[in-house]
Amino acid sequence: MSSPSHIRSYNLFGETAELADVLHVETIRSRSALHDWQLKAHRHARLHQLLFLTAGSGVAEIDGTSQTIPADSFVNIPRGVVHGYDFAPDTSGWVVTLTSDLLDHCIHANEGVRAPLEWPAVLPLSAQLGALAAHLFEEYHAQSFARAQVLRSLAGALIALAARAIFEADSAEQSLAGNPLFTRFEAMIERDFRQRRPLADYARDLAISPTHLNRIAHQSAGQAASQLINERMLREARRMLIYTNLTAAQIAYDLGFSDPAHFSRVFAKGTGMPPKLFRQRVAEGK
Repeated sequence: MSSPSHIRSYNLFGETAELADVLHVETIRSRSALHDWQLKAHRHARLHQLLFLTAGSGVAEIDGTSQTIPADSFVNIPRGVVHGYDFAPDTSGWVVTLTSDLLDHCIHANEGVRAPLEWPAVLPLSAQLGALAAHLFEEYHAQSFARAQVLRSLAGALIALAARAIFEADSAEQSLAGNPLFTRFEAMIERDFRQRRPLADYARDLAISPTHLNRIAHQSAGQAASQLINERMLREARRMLIYTNLTAAQIAYDLGFSDPAHFSRVFAKGTGMPPKLFRQRVAEGK
């Protein structure tokens, strides 16, 4: 484990040299088979990664949360997001790694494409997106005339289709939630969960009563509003305990607690064990 500024940060998995090309495309097998089909948690400071799984299966660990990757799925990993993989042997597919410069070249401002790509996601792989990833892989390794131009064009289309899939999935979730106030509440939690704001403050900013906010939360998520706020804080606490060497007290202060003992009690109530034991269990693989 390491501090937040020392989480393993690679340009491309374990490589420390700059990415030689504006993008890189390889099979899932080519790298993961060398590591017993497991890639430990790491992050890329300046690279965006898309993984396309066409056969087999796997588990993605994304910022401390495990998500199953079935066949015909794709995974979106924005730069800076901590991630790792555990694949079933002989899993097939491709990994496309894009530099920040290429993203800036392909994505024009004010078109709304960049925002969906900033969210990590595991989603079904459409036939169109899968075919484009396969074409990109072939073109990358063909070394044909006008290769760079074709790669840039294909990468632009790939990015756009991935952003569309993420946007449509998010829109569907918001539609299921069915209440724009709840969507705003979720965004406020994401923005302010470190500040330990009381529920009344959220309700005031939404121009509704705490009782009304709780009713909306129950209808949309099946939980009390205060529980949703607390769960977001606990998720961040678990991530920091897994991926950093910060003490429980340091994490408590980072998450807005003035008393580390209070943080420890809240964490234990929410997870069933105090921070120190949680970290120990994670280290032991239990």
